[in-house]
Amino acid sequence: MSISDFLRSDLWLSPDKGPRYVQLRHRLQEGIDSGVLPPNSSLPSERELVEITDLSRVTVRKAIQELVQEGLIEQRQGSGSFIRDRIPRVEQSLTHLTSFTEDMASRGMRTTSKWLERGVFAPTPEEIEALSLAEGEQISRIYRLREADGRPLALERAALPLDILPNPIEVTTSLYEVLDDLGRRPVRAVQKISAVNLAAPEAELLDVPEGAAGLNIERISFLKNGRVAELTRSLYRGDTYDFVAELRL
Repeated sequence: MSISDFLRSDLWLSPDKGPRYVQLRHRLQEGIDSGVLPPNSSLPSERELVEITDLSRVTVRKAIQELVQEGLIEQRQGSGSFIRDRIPRVEQSLTHLTSFTEDMASRGMRTTSKWLERGVFAPTPEEIEALSLAEGEQISRIYRLREADGRPLALERAALPLDILPNPIEVTTSLYEVLDDLGRRPVRAVQKISAVNLAAPEAELLDVPEGAAGLNIERISFLKNGRVAELTRSLYRGDTYDFVAELRL
């Protein structure tokens, strides 16, 4: 079936199935999922979609913009709209305290990092409170773009007391591997997860459109003796990560 035939509104449009832009968005997503609209292929222009579907330009534009926000369609200046290459989703358990490097290695994926910040700094008020720091104490802070098999997946910013991580330059791949060697690896953590729309700087680093869905995760980790060892704030791409927790009675 051609794209034009697939998108003909008389095949799928119904007055009892909600707003027309929602129905068109679902139809386009169905085409992406089924392969009628394959990755990296160009979408018909807005004018062509109006002619094919017999819908208004406003309806077509709104449907496409929602798919752009979801990361399924990419708009390239002067070239049109294209179907984005879908990245396989990663399921992450919430029951085990592991590092990004360990998570990806368990899936056979190679991890790399692009360093955005790494050194010893004066802490922010939030870091002082979370890490229970005394006045005048400094922290080790690392901020990096985490990649798996060359694809950007997350932005990770970690702050630790200097006596937990004296030299942040020692962290080249896994932070937890370094802490393990120092005998200061956390054994438990409390995480808070919230949904966000990614701002332009973070979206550019993660290679998604501005405003795309993301997951903001704040984690406070503890040593065996109960001391706070780490405050980490991470931004994950919403189109790549599913966090899973097993619940029992």
